[in-house]
Amino acid sequence: MAVSVKKIEVKGILTKSNLPVADYSVNPYTGCAFACKYCYASFMKRFTNHPEPWGEFVDVKYWPEIKNPGNYAGKELFIGSVCDPYQPAEKEYKRTRKLLEEMQGSGCTISIATKSDLVVRDLDLIRTFPRARVSFSINTMDQAFKADMDKGASLERRLAAMKAFYDAGVETTCFISSIFPGISDPVEIIEAAKDRCNLVWLENLNLRGDYKKRIFDWIHEHHPELDDLYREIYTENKWGSYQFSHNKHLRYPESCPEREL
Repeated sequence: MAVSVKKIEVKGILTKSNLPVADYSVNPYTGCAFACKYCYASFMKRFTNHPEPWGEFVDVKYWPEIKNPGNYAGKELFIGSVCDPYQPAEKEYKRTRKLLEEMQGSGCTISIATKSDLVVRDLDLIRTFPRARVSFSINTMDQAFKADMDKGASLERRLAAMKAFYDAGVETTCFISSIFPGISDPVEIIEAAKDRCNLVWLENLNLRGDYKKRIFDWIHEHHPELDDLYREIYTENKWGSYQFSHNKHLRYPESCPEREL
C-alpha cells in the first residue's frame, strides 16, 4: 500500500494541551503510516480533506522557527499525541529532530510516544532534555497479532530501543496500549520489558467511530469465541469501567494507572 506524503506549512507546532500529562502537545506530522487498526487519532482525518483512508496519507509539517524557546522552560511537551513522531517519513524529513533542535536548551521537558526504533537516532539529543521520557507502545507479544494491527517496528526492535534509552539513563515507559480483552497479556509484556523500563502505563481498548466495526469484524474473523465478550463490553456495557485481559483475570480501570517497577 502506497502512502501519500505531502509537505504543508502550518502557523505553529506547539498546541496547548488538555492532557493531564503535558502542557503542550506537538505533532510534526498529520496522519500516520503505521495505520494502527485501533487508532483513536483517526478522527483527525475529518480535518484534513484527505480522500485516502487513515494510514494512507501523511502531511509533513513545516512551521516558522519557534521564537523565544526559553519561554517554555519548565513546561512539558508531549510529542506524538495524534501521530507517531518517528514514523517512516521522519527518516527523510526529520521534522521531529528539527523540533528537538529548536527546543534544545530551552529548559522544557519532553515526553515522546512511539512504535518505532528510529527514535534511537536522536538519543544523544533527547538525553540533553531534563527529565526526558520515551514511551514505547506494545500491546502484545504475539507477532501475528501485531502484524495484523499495526505497521510499526517489530516487537524485538521496540524492546531493543527501549533498552538503549534505559541504559543511557533516559526514563522509559512501556505503554501497554491498547489492551485487547481476551488477547493482550499485560503480564507477558511486563516480563519482557521489566529490565528496560521505569514505568508501565496501561490503557484499555476504547472502541468508537469508524474503527469500532473494523475491530469487531477482525475479532469475528480471527477470534469468534470472543464475539460475545466484545459485544458485552463495547455494545452492552456490562463490564462498566473494567475489562479482562487474556486469561490472567487481571482488571484495569479506565484511568490508566501508572505503576513504578
